[in-house]
Amino acid sequence: MNIYGYVRVSSIDQNEDRQMAALREVTVPEEKIFVDKQSGKDFERPCYKKLMRKLKKGDLLYILSIDRLGRNYEEIQNQWRVLTKEIGIDICVLDMPLLDTRNGKDLMGTFIADLVLQILSFVAQSERENINKRQAEGIAVAKAKGVKFGRPEKKVPDDFGKVVRAWEQKKILFAEVLELCDMSEATFYRKLREYRLIQESKKS
Repeated sequence: MNIYGYVRVSSIDQNEDRQMAALREVTVPEEKIFVDKQSGKDFERPCYKKLMRKLKKGDLLYILSIDRLGRNYEEIQNQWRVLTKEIGIDICVLDMPLLDTRNGKDLMGTFIADLVLQILSFVAQSERENINKRQAEGIAVAKAKGVKFGRPEKKVPDDFGKVVRAWEQKKILFAEVLELCDMSEATFYRKLREYRLIQESKKS
């Protein structure tokens, strides 16, 4: 029997130390701990997939909490079935002793574990939906207050028109245009369209 651990944080700037410490406490070997740093909305995660390829019947997998496995109700249920029924491993959720498939393998134990899993999976997805809702509301409020998101808008140089005319008259190369304007090709053409529209509107 091999013992594995799985750790997930939602982004690269989040800290996985608490989960790692919990797995070390139950003596999971460091080299058998798989860590993903991305959202739990689905199971398309590189280290989780790598872990799945390693697992064999009779192995034991530790996770700190069910939401570290994922935050999608149906997919958590499906993955739990694949892991415990199809592959045939045991899972121990450290912060929820009822979710330890090594115990209670009788009918009542299985019923209780399934019930707890359904409740916690529902809570995990609800939390994700609430987080997304709060983020969307926060962004909407910030936009209403004039907060800008994304990259700052690239400003057109004061002599943009002069540079464009020189390029159109083949006095300078396109590479020189991009260098003088300090723009990428896509940005230059977008600014050129805007510039020409402004010039046309001035004529009318």
